[in-house]
Amino acid sequence: MNPTDASRRDFLRRSTTLTAFTALAGLGAHRLGAAQTLPGTLRILCSGPAGSIPDIVARRYAEQLSARYAGGVVVDNRVGAAGQISVAALKQAPADGATVLLAQGAIATVYPYLYAKLAYDPAVDLKPVSTAAEATLGLAVGPGVPNSVVTLRDFVEWTRSNPKLANFGSPGIGTLPHLLGAVFFREAQVEAQHVAYPGGPPAMVDLMGGRLAALVLPEGLLRQHHATGKLRVLATSGATRSAYMPDVASFAEQGFPGVVMREWFAFFMPGATPAQMVESSSVSIRQAAAHAPLVAALGETGMVAVSSTPAAMAERMAVEQRYWQGAMRGTGIRVE
Repeated sequence: MNPTDASRRDFLRRSTTLTAFTALAGLGAHRLGAAQTLPGTLRILCSGPAGSIPDIVARRYAEQLSARYAGGVVVDNRVGAAGQISVAALKQAPADGATVLLAQGAIATVYPYLYAKLAYDPAVDLKPVSTAAEATLGLAVGPGVPNSVVTLRDFVEWTRSNPKLANFGSPGIGTLPHLLGAVFFREAQVEAQHVAYPGGPPAMVDLMGGRLAALVLPEGLLRQHHATGKLRVLATSGATRSAYMPDVASFAEQGFPGVVMREWFAFFMPGATPAQMVESSSVSIRQAAAHAPLVAALGETGMVAVSSTPAAMAERMAVEQRYWQGAMRGTGIRVE
């Protein structure tokens, strides 16, 4: 997965620094005061289906931003192709400040090195506005895996003994959950079939129905079912244990130090959007991210509100693009 240990350390260090910086940027924006009400309606294109993490993030921000727009805020779910359909919708939207996209950062940082051909150029078609939220990922197993499997090592041994049942689901090809699963099974030196779903909710149905052995999702979608015993989260992907599920050891703790990733989501505008409009929207988003109701609502789903200036988000994208350009060679994943 990693080109060198040094590059991974640099990637994690710089990402952590940028996260801290963007969080402060959000607090700073909150002090700017209320913005003037704008005419019309803001449309938030969302890369995930109803109930998914992107949808939850989009709707929580929509609640906070609605007061700024005379016509309110509408969330428009454009689902499919691991976020690329939503990007296509953004490209077709007028660059007038009335449309933003809420999607996983991977559309700008991973996909250029995953797909042989993209229908968009991140540098041209995606204008960074602000980061929105972050989440740690978790790997969960359901009733299709025996109750005796309680650790990653147990799961690895079970997959080796049951190769026909060894599979894992994710919200789509090329999403960070998919890549995390691929990296984990590569480090574990076992084969597992990947099953792509159009978002997390349908994958969860198959996991709890015993039709899927394992599933990788943001931990917020797994936490409640883990607590009730309907599924078992075997590991989380942070550098340390998650504050939301402290009873679950991280991948690194269980002998997989290369599996340290955090999913992040962000707002983008059409590439031709004037800088003044981008900055105005960024200010509103940063103010929203500092509001206690939004912070609490995202926290309930295992998310952390993280906002940024357009420049800070662009820097984060550049850091991760350099990382993934080298790291993707190790996954063996390539989509033609």
